[in-house]
Amino acid sequence: MWLLQVLIEHASLQLDRPFTYWYEGELSFKKGFRVLVPFNHQSLVGYVLDAEELQEPLDKFQAKAPHKLLPIEQIIDQEPLLNEELMHLAFDIAAYNFLPRISMLQAMVPSSLKPQKSALGGPQIAYEAMVKVIDSSEDGLTLKQIEWLRIMAREAPFSKRDCRSPSILNNLISKKKVEIYFRERMRLTMPAIDHDIAPKLTSDQQAVVDETLTSSDAIFLLQGVTGSGKTEVYLALSETVLKQGKSVLMIVPEIALTPMMVGYFLKRFHGEVAILHSELTPGEKYDEYRRIASGQARIVVGARSAVFAPLTNIGLIVLDEEHVETYKQDTMPFYHARDVAIRRGKYHQAKVIFGSATPSLETRARALKGVYHHLRLPKRINEHDLPRTAIIDMLDSRNSSRESSLFSLQLRAEMTATLDRGEQIVLLINRRGYAPSLSCRQCQHVFKCPNCDIALTYHHHDHMLKCHHCGYLEAYPTSCPKCESPYFIRQGFGTEKIVEEAARLFSTARILKLDSDSSKVRHTISKTLKQFADHEADILIGTQMIAKGHDFPLVTLVGLVLADIGLTLPSYRSSERTFQLITQAVGRSGRRDRPGTAIIQTYAPDHYAVVLGARQDYELFFRMEMQHRKLANYPPYSYLLAVNLSSRNEALLVQVADTMAHMIAEKMRDDVIIIGPSSPYIAFINQMHRRLIIVKYRDYEKIQKPLHQIVELMSQKTLVNFTINIDPYDI
Repeated sequence: MWLLQVLIEHASLQLDRPFTYWYEGELSFKKGFRVLVPFNHQSLVGYVLDAEELQEPLDKFQAKAPHKLLPIEQIIDQEPLLNEELMHLAFDIAAYNFLPRISMLQAMVPSSLKPQKSALGGPQIAYEAMVKVIDSSEDGLTLKQIEWLRIMAREAPFSKRDCRSPSILNNLISKKKVEIYFRERMRLTMPAIDHDIAPKLTSDQQAVVDETLTSSDAIFLLQGVTGSGKTEVYLALSETVLKQGKSVLMIVPEIALTPMMVGYFLKRFHGEVAILHSELTPGEKYDEYRRIASGQARIVVGARSAVFAPLTNIGLIVLDEEHVETYKQDTMPFYHARDVAIRRGKYHQAKVIFGSATPSLETRARALKGVYHHLRLPKRINEHDLPRTAIIDMLDSRNSSRESSLFSLQLRAEMTATLDRGEQIVLLINRRGYAPSLSCRQCQHVFKCPNCDIALTYHHHDHMLKCHHCGYLEAYPTSCPKCESPYFIRQGFGTEKIVEEAARLFSTARILKLDSDSSKVRHTISKTLKQFADHEADILIGTQMIAKGHDFPLVTLVGLVLADIGLTLPSYRSSERTFQLITQAVGRSGRRDRPGTAIIQTYAPDHYAVVLGARQDYELFFRMEMQHRKLANYPPYSYLLAVNLSSRNEALLVQVADTMAHMIAEKMRDDVIIIGPSSPYIAFINQMHRRLIIVKYRDYEKIQKPLHQIVELMSQKTLVNFTINIDPYDI
């Protein structure tokens, strides 16, 4: 008889405690199994936290228990879901971030293995029927049977589906010449890539590799200008680590960067590489996860959640483009891949590398203080010059003409010259869709999302209005719902409009578009990038996903159609984001032997983020931005936590938010600065009203205990939902 302490699948702080069940059977229980349990008149999946063999009869134990114990309904797993490291990691992150423990467990594994009931119908191991020759003698066989027997022996391993004559196969089976067996079939097919010989490193690259390997430090910031060869450093370090019998975890911030990085690693380490990212099918992800857990793959390349890959004996963890905000999961469950990498690096005594041309201010500040070991690649490969840049003031009418209000005269001239030379162009506009809002020309009514109360974006390709926050869709209107006017104004522009404008101005140019809308169709991202890399298109238009990490040899012109979009957002990171985007985008141009140019169109030509981004002057930007952060006491001069509250009842929400802010002030006193409660930038989403409390603090240990007390008290307010986001990327 076993007593099991079980977490149930509902990711709620109110239910973040173990429930006790009993089990009577032959299996010796371990913690980490999934089980099916009865809970509140329904069957749920639970995760076993602890298992204790009961020494006394169940009825005696039941008599002492405060509640009647129920038996589990089914054991789902035969092995623990996670190894010891990952299980402790999940609970540590949950405790640090005030998360339900089950939410972290669900985030760490592929869909088929999640501790939730919907996962039970997910993909399992796929098998393929194979034919094995067990008797090669040909006595008593027809010529056709002999022919196929020889084929099966010669082509072993031979798949049953490759035999085009079922009757002959059945005869060979009945005569005990062959037998059918089943082997696991991997659903993900790796691209066929020729093996690549490692090039000789530059003196700067070799110095970085040597310094990393010989240093006793564990965490490194590799700061290198765009095109300086950071990826080659990652590959060289990986080669050394693999020779030591250890494994490598390579994380990239965007799915768009995964195919390129996978290609680099496959060329160098074919057969050792596994992939984990959200574009894989559930079956492919399940296969890759099991391949990693079994030790068949020692290198994992993937996006944010790949940081939880079940690798053992890790020797190197790399976060490329560490400054990118997508490394922070700002929805439940909250975590930052950087922090997870540091925790895993410490556990495995591995080297952890954060690479970027434009490090986040927090990471660079830690490097200056010596918390991270600072490495530099100050020059481009073969010392190629950085692109020539020009800032175009779009408020100056002399820079545009009636022919186009979106493309300046200078940008159009450079595009014409670039296309005439047979070279390629990247155009960046960090806004998808055709127009960010649609309004009535007569009464100025703005079409808004009924769930979120924000303007709907017009998408031309399917002639629909869409909410980019909750996914609400609406057909393009035929008349205004207020005044019935059939005339509308499309305000602003996004990627679709830029594609249309480029096609109109350069009718012979081949154009591709890449944004998050493209990723809705599987493999579109990798297919589009390959087409552009193979010069099947002349112009690539997209959002920020095309600004980072890509290496297109023929791109000699980058145009930022509107570089200062990010400056209009009410965020303390707006300048940093804008500088990083401009610097990264400019760095896509002129990466090989051809000189590059970047045209930066803006309505804020004198803003320091625009000017310094054009000059690629990170050092001066860092000093200036740090002054602004210090004055406002924002990171890295303080830490932040965000309390997000939501409810359908706005009056109750306001009351509870005020109560919570007062409790924080009372329990933490001089250890914090409180901002709010206030309405966030989007105050109404998915039919829920929202309030935000921002807390600035210096010492996490001083606020942890009182915050736990507040969370326990506030968890009883069932009509108001709240989450605690430690170190939010933005507020």
